[in-house]
Amino acid sequence: MSSAFLQRHSLPLLFITGLRVQLADDDPPIGGLDGARSTPALGLDADIEDLSTAVRAAPPRLALAEVYEPGVELGAYLVSEKFDGVRAFWDGRRLITRGGLIINAPAWFTAGFPSHALDGELWMGRGRFALVSGTVRTLEPEAEDWQQVVYVLFDLPHASGGFEARFKTLQQLIDDSSSTRLMLADQHPITSHSSLEARLEQIVAAGGEGLMLHRRDATYQAGRSTDLLKVKPYLEGEAIVLEHLPGQGKYQGMLGSILVEEPDGTRFKLGSGFSDAERA
Repeated sequence: MSSAFLQRHSLPLLFITGLRVQLADDDPPIGGLDGARSTPALGLDADIEDLSTAVRAAPPRLALAEVYEPGVELGAYLVSEKFDGVRAFWDGRRLITRGGLIINAPAWFTAGFPSHALDGELWMGRGRFALVSGTVRTLEPEAEDWQQVVYVLFDLPHASGGFEARFKTLQQLIDDSSSTRLMLADQHPITSHSSLEARLEQIVAAGGEGLMLHRRDATYQAGRSTDLLKVKPYLEGEAIVLEHLPGQGKYQGMLGSILVEEPDGTRFKLGSGFSDAERA
């Protein structure tokens, strides 16, 4: 088992995935921020100024997942892939991150989006979280990068009815939309823990992060609940970064390690797993 740690330092938020560090704004964990894989990450100096001057809105009230544990009545849920992208709320005219950062997406990207509120992930493919995170958090959008982004939808926050009914409505909205940037997160029934494990292994082997379980009859509920469950092959925890420690030897003048503290007061250093670009 590997552990993911969430930590804050100055204006940007650094997400430690396994022993990797990735830049984001001050959002809590979203989508694939806590995936423990060897994913290319942004340099530590990337887009910090953009994040500090970005326009913000009130953080959207989104449904958040609890962690799946065996024993859940799986017949009551639908399963989909857990996409390692940037969680984004569409309010009918703009995209907003979970933490309230207004995403400066190109106008052509959102052209044809429905006027309904949407909940989904901005995604560039498996194992590319760092790239999509950097792309959507810049003040001046790069058209070439945005061409690789899709908005993967999985819910309608303001619609009534259970999840299964909302999902059918969402399918129709995408079918009626002229946008080529919208993608539906396919949902499938699951019958047993063993079949869920088999599906998880298949997704992870293909480079995915994990699975999500949506309770079929659940209304959309902001906050964390068992109506939404995440299924991942590793544990996670939180730690605050206390200090960036200088490197020695071949890392002279670069980041050597970081000193972190867990909620119980335990302190330790994380020094391996950083790329040279991240240490620079």
